[in-house]
Amino acid sequence: MTVPINDSGVLDRRSLHERIAADLRDEIMSGDLAAGASLPSTVQLKERFAASNATIQKALQILKDEQLVIGRAGAAVTVREHRQRTMRPASYMAPAAPGRPYRWLTETAKRGTRAHSTLLDVREAPAPADVAAALRITGDETVLLRQQLLTLHDEPVELVKSYYPMAIAGGTAITEKRKIRGGTPALLAELGFPPHTSVDRVSARVPTQEQYQALRLPSDLPVLRTLRVVFSDDRPVEATVMVKAGHLYELQYEFSAE
Repeated sequence: MTVPINDSGVLDRRSLHERIAADLRDEIMSGDLAAGASLPSTVQLKERFAASNATIQKALQILKDEQLVIGRAGAAVTVREHRQRTMRPASYMAPAAPGRPYRWLTETAKRGTRAHSTLLDVREAPAPADVAAALRITGDETVLLRQQLLTLHDEPVELVKSYYPMAIAGGTAITEKRKIRGGTPALLAELGFPPHTSVDRVSARVPTQEQYQALRLPSDLPVLRTLRVVFSDDRPVEATVMVKAGHLYELQYEFSAE
């Protein structure tokens, strides 16, 4: 097999079916192949990529495993409806009104999507280095960890780990292994720490073993990792690491020039 060389002289050492899947994936995620649209026929793909039938089928199987396309016997392969969800972090920042569910649940329900959160773990633990720096934790200080899995239509979409300084969380409902009505933003506001500003750091990474299993990922495609630090005035009160499948989700931010 000839290894292609791009304009910069870099070798693409991926197998041909992986390269074909990558090109088709980009067309799906950019909207060139719209949701519900049929992919080109096998004959057309064979001609376009100078590939065998077996190679084309291997490429299509990758996209099926990633849930980007749907294939049925005797029918064309089509792009999955709602293949990519756009998440707007700003819509979830404000605390829920008294007695109301966590805003992620209510905002998601507005789009007709059945959302659910499963609380996986609540415990005192050491903070990862970037979280410790964000929360201004020093030495051997521990933090309160709350871990949950968010699902849409019973499909896992995001693994969430939220960390709180023990000076804030200690002796409160944050330390209890149960859901908090309105979510922790509402409780922090009640405790005198209403969220004023959030800072996101977003990166693409190869999934860890934990992330791969929790999100039921089909391969080692990159995940989107967001480290969000929430400030009440100038004090960091929460640091959350959110991980979602990079090929199924995108983030949308609105901002003004400084």
